[in-house]
Amino acid sequence: MIATHYNYWLLFAIMLTGLYIVISHNNLLKKLIGLTVFQVGILLFFIGLGKVAGGSAPIISDRVQTYSHPLPQVLILTAIVVGVATLAVGLALAVRIFDAYGTVEEDQVLKRDAADANDDDSGD
Repeated sequence: MIATHYNYWLLFAIMLTGLYIVISHNNLLKKLIGLTVFQVGILLFFIGLGKVAGGSAPIISDRVQTYSHPLPQVLILTAIVVGVATLAVGLALAVRIFDAYGTVEEDQVLKRDAADANDDDSGD
């Protein structure tokens, strides 16, 4: 039973890899890469679910008995566009953070923010 669904296990491993990258790294660019890997795993999972064995494109024909549903493909195209736009915004924010702080390491950015907040409190 498990061996017949090896593609789902592979996609699950891709998703877990992306999640691990997001959780384990402090570098904001690596987190964006992890989110992208996670998204690719989800997209491939939905593509795998949308495939019907022996199914054809939904074009009416006398020769075709089984049709594949086109909705998963449409949702995947939309998700790809949203994912690319989100990645672009994330990269733009990473550039702005690098310009402001000189680093994209999350712990250093937070440390500098805490130090700036303490400086502002002591100046009152």
